[in-house]
Amino acid sequence: MSAPYTVRVAEDPADREDCFAVRKEVFVVEQGVPQDIEYDAYDAVAVHVLAVREDGVPLGTGRLLYGDAAAAKTGGDASVGSLGRLAVARQARGLGVGAALVRAVEEAARARGLAAVDLHAQTHALGFYERLGYEAYGPEFPDAGIAHRAMRRVL
Repeated sequence: MSAPYTVRVAEDPADREDCFAVRKEVFVVEQGVPQDIEYDAYDAVAVHVLAVREDGVPLGTGRLLYGDAAAAKTGGDASVGSLGRLAVARQARGLGVGAALVRAVEEAARARGLAAVDLHAQTHALGFYERLGYEAYGPEFPDAGIAHRAMRRVL
């Protein structure tokens, strides 16, 4: 696949549906995460970002939680946002889509005056996030039956 893609904030219901479709493909179908825990109340208040191929095919998504919505994931620090639900469709892996989505979430965090972004990385993805400037902290923990570590990047 060589078609270029763009990354944007998901503004309308169709964009949100594209985000949810990518998450279902990656987390529910590929990784076996139960659908009833993949989607949550935070989806209504999150900033969602979407990568879309030139022909309109959705390639990836991620979301930013901030303020009260992020408090449980960031230790209650209101200056820290929470990046989550980062998913890249199988056909788009290795094209830089994941990194572009992370940078879009960080830009959304900066626009909201946040000083840092936390995330809970699947342990196999630690190297990916480290290359983007994130540092792991704390012990490994399970989430949806998958090993994770907390990570943070100061903006």
